[in-house]
Amino acid sequence: MVEFAITLPLLLIALLAIGEFGRMLFQYNSLLQASRDAGRYVAGKAWDRTLGKIVLVDTQQDKDLVSETQNIAVYGIPGVPDDSEPVVAGLGTGDVTVSVYDAEHVQVSISFTFQPLIGDGIPALLGDEIDLNLTLVATTVMRAL
Repeated sequence: MVEFAITLPLLLIALLAIGEFGRMLFQYNSLLQASRDAGRYVAGKAWDRTLGKIVLVDTQQDKDLVSETQNIAVYGIPGVPDDSEPVVAGLGTGDVTVSVYDAEHVQVSISFTFQPLIGDGIPALLGDEIDLNLTLVATTVMRAL
């Protein structure tokens, strides 16, 4: 009984850590897939055949393309219906950047802060608390079609 009482908290902490790691990997995988989907969308629409190059400049049409790409990365669709949920809870269009990578490629990058269920940090006996938030970054570069 004494050995069980000593080891049970350690086993529960290990089990919780494994669960949180799995949840983090699931969210990262969801972000990667959202980044790929958005990259595929913008790669198909960013190429200007008349000019023979990628155009993501300050015209309203290009701003709409960037906005649609951000919506695809966050919600999975170009438009945002009122009842749609983000692919990862807490993800917003401000976390998504769409840019020109080089003359033929576009880049979609999603930066998201993963927060464990147990809280933002662990109190330390000496000094500052240990921060548990991790920044997950999913970036996709695709050739414009």
